[in-house]
Amino acid sequence: MSFLRSNHPRCDHTPAWAALQAHYQANGRSFDARQAFAVDALRFNTLSQDAPHVFADLSKNRVDATTEGLLRDLARQCGLEAHRAAMFDGTAINTTENREVWHVLLRKPAEAQAQASSNATEKIAIEVAKVHATLDAMLAYAEAVRADRAITDVVNIGIGGSDLGPQMAVLALDAFATSGKRLHFVSNVDGHELAATLKHLKFESTLFLIASKTFTTIETMTNARSAKAWFIAQGGTDTARHFAALTTNVAAANAFGITTTFGFWDWVGGRYSLWSAIGLPLAVAIGAQGFREFLAGAYAMDEHFRTAPLEANLPVRLGLLDVWYRNFHGFTSRSIAPYHSALKRYPAYLQQLEMESNGKQMDTDGRPLPYATSPALWGEPGTNGQHAYFQMLHQGTDVVPVEFVAVKKARHDLPGHHPMLLANVLAQAQALVVGKSDTGGHKNFPGNRPSTFLLLDDLTPASLGALIALQEHRVFVSGSIWGINSFDQWGVELGKVLAKDIEPRLASGDAAGLDGSTAGLLGRLRA
Repeated sequence: MSFLRSNHPRCDHTPAWAALQAHYQANGRSFDARQAFAVDALRFNTLSQDAPHVFADLSKNRVDATTEGLLRDLARQCGLEAHRAAMFDGTAINTTENREVWHVLLRKPAEAQAQASSNATEKIAIEVAKVHATLDAMLAYAEAVRADRAITDVVNIGIGGSDLGPQMAVLALDAFATSGKRLHFVSNVDGHELAATLKHLKFESTLFLIASKTFTTIETMTNARSAKAWFIAQGGTDTARHFAALTTNVAAANAFGITTTFGFWDWVGGRYSLWSAIGLPLAVAIGAQGFREFLAGAYAMDEHFRTAPLEANLPVRLGLLDVWYRNFHGFTSRSIAPYHSALKRYPAYLQQLEMESNGKQMDTDGRPLPYATSPALWGEPGTNGQHAYFQMLHQGTDVVPVEFVAVKKARHDLPGHHPMLLANVLAQAQALVVGKSDTGGHKNFPGNRPSTFLLLDDLTPASLGALIALQEHRVFVSGSIWGINSFDQWGVELGKVLAKDIEPRLASGDAAGLDGSTAGLLGRLRA
C-alpha cells in the first residue's frame, strides 16, 4: 500500500469543504443543542456510541446528522481511509523524516494475522517478531525488578514522551500497582526537581532508568550524569546494577556504565512510545500481565479504528468534530476534564500528543496553510477545575468545548465520594449545555456550550490503553484532514540549538549578535 498526498486534494480544495462552509453559515453558526434535543427524541442514541472499553456521548455538541455526513464526505475526499491503511501497512507517511508511523505494531499480538496488502505482510511479520522479542525481554526484567526486595525506589529520568506517557500511566493505574516499589519521575533540567527526589532516596536501594532514544537528549543526560555522580558520592560502585537504559544507542549507554538496555525503533515517535520499552516503569508498577492487558486494550481500539465504517468509528467522529470546531466555528482551545484523580496527568499527556503532532503551519508539500490547525489543550481533574476555571467555561466570552472523562466504578470504599463525583461531572456537562436565564445578567448562563462525554466502566490497564489509543487515532484523523505531517516535531529543535549558544555566554558575558532583549536579560542574570 502506498499513499501519495498529491493524489488527494487538500481539505480546503474539496467540494465538501465548501459545502461545510455553506452549512455552517446556514445552520452551524446558529445551532442550538437545546433545540436539537427538543425536536429529536433519539438524539442521544444517534450521537453516542460504544467503542472498545469506551462509551462516548457526542450529543451535547453542535452537530447533527447533516454535519456528520458532510464531515465524512470531507474525510473521503481527503483520502483519510487510504492514509489510515498506509499507516497500518507501514508506508513512510512521516515524509519529512522518511519514516514509517508504526506505533500500532507495538500492541499487535504476536499471534495476530497481518491485515495488509501482500507486499507489506512479510515486513509486518518481521517487525512484530522484533517487537515481541524486545517486549518479552523488557517484561522479564520488570518482573525481576519487582521481585528484587533490595530495590525500593525506581527513578525514571526522561523528558517529553519518555516522561509524560509513563508518568501519566503509572499514576492512572496506581490501583493496580502491586510491586511495592516507589516510582519517581524526573524530567526537568531544573536541578531542583532531581535534588528534591534524591534527598528521599538511598543509593543502595535505588534503580535509575535513563530513557532517551539517542542517549543524547540534553535535559535527560544532564540529569543522568548528576544522578550517577550522586550515586557514586553516596558510596555506590555497581552502576551496572543500579542503572538501566531505554535507548537505541547501546554504545553510549555502555560508555556510561550501563549494561542493561532496551531499545525501540525509528518508527516509534517519542509521544507514541509508551507502548515500547519506554513503558518499563509501568511494567514495574503493574507487572507483565497488567502491561499486556494495557497493550490489548490499545490493540482493540486499533482494530476499531482500522475496520469500523466512518459513521461508527469513534476516533474518526472525534477527529472530524475537532476539524468542525477549529475551522468552521473558530474555537481555539479544548478543555480536558477527567473526573478521576488518578488521571491528573492525562491533560498534560494529551497536550504533547495533540499540540506537538498537529501544531503545524505547513502542509506536507511545504505550502503555508490558510486555515488553523491544532487547538490549545488544557485542563485539570474535576472537581478541582470547577473551583478554578469553570467560571470561564460557563460565563466567559469564549466558547471552549470541554471533554469530560468519567469512570463508572470506584476503586476505593470511602462512602459517598464516588456518587458525589459522578453527580458533579453530570451536572457540569448539563449546566454547560442547558444554561440558566437571568434578566439581571450576572447570574445568566448562556448555555449551548458544547461538550463530549467519555465514559469508562472501570479504569483498568485495558481501558486506559484503549483511551490513549483513541486519542492517538483522533489526532491522526484531524492531522490527515489538514494535510500536515503529524509525526515530526521540528518546532522543538530551534530553542535547543539556541540554548547551546547561550549557555557559554552566561559564563563569558559575550552578548555579541544577540537581540536587545536577550542581551539585556543576559546582563541582568550575570549582575
